[in-house]
Amino acid sequence: MEHNFWHQRWQEGRIGFHQADINPWLEQYWSKLRVEPGAKVLVPLCGKSRDMLWLREQEHEVLGVELSDIATRDFFHEQGVEVEAVTIDNYHRRERDGIVLLTGDMLELPWEAFRGIGAVYDRAALIALPPAMRRRYAERLCQRIEPGVEMLLVTLELVGDDRSQFPVTEADGPPFSVFESEVRELFEPAFTVIALAAGEKVETPRGIEREMVYLLHRQ
Repeated sequence: MEHNFWHQRWQEGRIGFHQADINPWLEQYWSKLRVEPGAKVLVPLCGKSRDMLWLREQEHEVLGVELSDIATRDFFHEQGVEVEAVTIDNYHRRERDGIVLLTGDMLELPWEAFRGIGAVYDRAALIALPPAMRRRYAERLCQRIEPGVEMLLVTLELVGDDRSQFPVTEADGPPFSVFESEVRELFEPAFTVIALAAGEKVETPRGIEREMVYLLHRQ
């Protein structure tokens, strides 16, 4: 997925993937992760998600990474504050009250940024990426997340045998269907993958979809 695709979506306000409320899967299953109070949580492709505020309320430090500078700017603006960006190593950095947002390419995030990460929360990162980028994303996490760190992963999948209508190529656009078999292929054996829950089946123009929730444990 070219960077311009996401920049254009944010510039035009076409951000149907943004959730105004706290994600219910996060509230329900975060306690399943063995995350120490005060641990730093990585939120890839964070957008301007309010989930980061919820994680901060749980006494975690938050590191969000997002391609769009509009998103990271608006996150703080919607909290009633203006945070000036500082450029460090080709990333724009905004920081306030225990939340650090980096504007730049998650797939190019340097080793140093992963230091001290105690957990990962992915609600819409994996399913936003086409197949080749999903592999690169998973490889980066497998290589740079330390043993013992756990990850809460929320995906989307088409239910049933007819998968032809669901976006599967870059040209079709996100969100992409990511089935459990692919989650395991991408992350095992570096991570132990545990399926926690399946959401309700929802009929959409693309077919019947449901969300899936996984806990991943770095070996």
